[in-house]
Amino acid sequence: MSGGGSAPDGFGELLRSLRLRAGHTQERLAHTAGVSVRTLVDLERGRTRGPQRHTVQALARALALDTADRGDLERVAAFGRPRSRPAAVPSGTLPLPRDLGDFTARTQALAHLRTLAERPPGDWAPVAIVAGQPGLGKSAFAVHAAHCLAPHYPDGQFAVDLLGMDERPADPREVLSRLLRALGVSERGVPHETQDRTGLFRSLIATRRLLLLLDNAADEDQLRPLLPGRGDSLTVITSRHALAGLECAHRVDLTLLHREESVELITRIIGAPRVAREARAARDLADLCGHLPLAVRIAGQRLAVRPQERLGKLVAQLTREESRLDALKAGNLEVRAAFALSYRRLPPAASTVLRRAALAAGPDFSPETAALLAGTTLRRARLCIEDLADRGLLQPHPETERYRFHDLLKLFATEQLADHDDPAALVGARHRTARWMLSRATAAALHFDADHCRARDGDPDPATAPTGREAARAWLEAERAQWLWALHHAQAAGWHREVIDTAEAMHWFSDRTQHWEQWVEVFRLAVTAARALGSRAEEAVHLNYLAWAYNMCTYDHHAALETAAAALAAARECGDPLQMGWALGYGAGALKRLGRTGEAIAWLRDSAACHRDNTTPQGRLAELTTLNTLGVVLRETGHAGQALAIHRSSEAICRAGIPGQSPDLLAVYHAATLHHLGCDLAALARWSEAEAALSRALTAFEAADMPAWSEPARLDLGIALHHLGRDEEARTTLAAAHRALTELNHPRYAEAAALLDGLPDATA
Repeated sequence: MSGGGSAPDGFGELLRSLRLRAGHTQERLAHTAGVSVRTLVDLERGRTRGPQRHTVQALARALALDTADRGDLERVAAFGRPRSRPAAVPSGTLPLPRDLGDFTARTQALAHLRTLAERPPGDWAPVAIVAGQPGLGKSAFAVHAAHCLAPHYPDGQFAVDLLGMDERPADPREVLSRLLRALGVSERGVPHETQDRTGLFRSLIATRRLLLLLDNAADEDQLRPLLPGRGDSLTVITSRHALAGLECAHRVDLTLLHREESVELITRIIGAPRVAREARAARDLADLCGHLPLAVRIAGQRLAVRPQERLGKLVAQLTREESRLDALKAGNLEVRAAFALSYRRLPPAASTVLRRAALAAGPDFSPETAALLAGTTLRRARLCIEDLADRGLLQPHPETERYRFHDLLKLFATEQLADHDDPAALVGARHRTARWMLSRATAAALHFDADHCRARDGDPDPATAPTGREAARAWLEAERAQWLWALHHAQAAGWHREVIDTAEAMHWFSDRTQHWEQWVEVFRLAVTAARALGSRAEEAVHLNYLAWAYNMCTYDHHAALETAAAALAAARECGDPLQMGWALGYGAGALKRLGRTGEAIAWLRDSAACHRDNTTPQGRLAELTTLNTLGVVLRETGHAGQALAIHRSSEAICRAGIPGQSPDLLAVYHAATLHHLGCDLAALARWSEAEAALSRALTAFEAADMPAWSEPARLDLGIALHHLGRDEEARTTLAAAHRALTELNHPRYAEAAALLDGLPDATA
């Protein structure tokens, strides 16, 4: 317990100086504070040396004192109050641990605790919980906060390690004995029963102002007997558990450090000159430590004891994932050991889920993925994941039921796989997960299938299957990394038919999400699978899809042209006019974007010829696509009138309908044609007609939730509005288009920015 010493005689003198500084007479201050003039006179003359806290606080409010002056007044008053104290320092004294001189950041969290310390007197003593994952520096923060707040607690500060991660955490009965003895109770005066000890503890501190640090708590049952009841003492608890069952507690969130905070901690440990010489390496070092305070401190202290060693050397060591945890060790500080402490306390089912979840692809994972990898039920996986999140070993997403690892914790969990899991079991877990993911992904993607001729009832778990397009899209988006991993796994395992079927199911969905660069990867895998099966016809189909992806998703037009040529050769070999026409169309798109417009027009005319005699619904859609693309090339080469005529014929096809095709699909094609018509009319300076067509196209694309299509249409609409003199509408429309095109990484985002800059100043 800190605090103590002899009491100064200066309360009256301090009060008088503060009153005179504020310009108050004794009568005015007494009236404002609600005390008698006689009381005030006695206080200033030293006749009353230790006024009660409520009197001091009333005087502080009346004098409008700031935090520092209020604290000084309260401390001086506290020294004068009579209280029973032991004749000597008791054997049970519980001093605060040493504060860290290089403590960094945590300003907001400290401000939260300071607010509790400076709160007006209340009935119940506040309790603050500092919980979170291993390595966040919870104990270091709590100790630093206790030292900072010590002036607010003149009756002392106690610190107790509750040994929450030991095999036998501290018994609250024994902790209460130590606390009571620190408060001056003799050993014979400590009650026998835990409940009686709690009662005595609470009665003793009810009239005192103490700070109690309960470090490393095990659970709520251990803590409840140790918490004050009434009074103004503050209890700060640290724990690796969330302690969600602890009632009426304030929660202090510690997050990972920001990069600049991590670099600042390194700087405080090894010195500014050394960091300045290798500023980039210092930032890389912070990143490789995952901005986890323990890891950053270990890295800094490793460097501190090796003053000649360059930061870049440690960066190179940490870059190797397989040995990163080996390198994050300095003396008895070790990241791996901090994680192992929590891991050893896990129930077997939870430890299995933690290890197997490290196999999940992508930055986060769902309970379904964890259940598949762990070979358990979804219900049990959810329970284990929630337990792991409460222990700080997984981080829950704030909006959806998804979870993620800290990078270093994931490395630790991966290490445990090698130590605890049979290799054959891991192979089985990966196979099981990949097959389930491909089945779910295929069924979800078929919600967008334009032909409506393929079944969508192949989901591996109909009870949890997404229903409807919105839910299907949400699942495909959330699990994108996982089902893409499953495709790669399937190819490596030789499941070529599954790869092709999944990629084919994705075809129409990919058209709605063409801003996803991964489509190149998906269709390249399908091409490889088709070749492995010796299916030249399927190779032609997926080469065409791949050419589309190069053109529209990654804007690699040389690769698109080369791939379209390969698709054309495969389609000719198979005698497939539909795929020949598509290959010519995709090749033309690449040629146009490469500036070879004459060749592009020739390829498009050949494509239209391939489709003209194809009376199937697929042939009619292909012809519609080719005509629209031909019109675009003609417009962009200065033949807007010809383009308008071609797009009018495309609109007529849309209006007439295509037997066997869904109204939703035709609505999308009609919207694309309207967009082209709007651009043709704009090129002819027929701005009112252009605005009407573009507005209709935008509305249709938005209804279909196709941002890669709606945002270019929004940009063109903004241009039309500007030419119509409707600059405020144009500004709003162009600003929205610019934001969305930037998010989509669309090539036209710079055009939107330039148009916005060119608009007249709205304030002029």
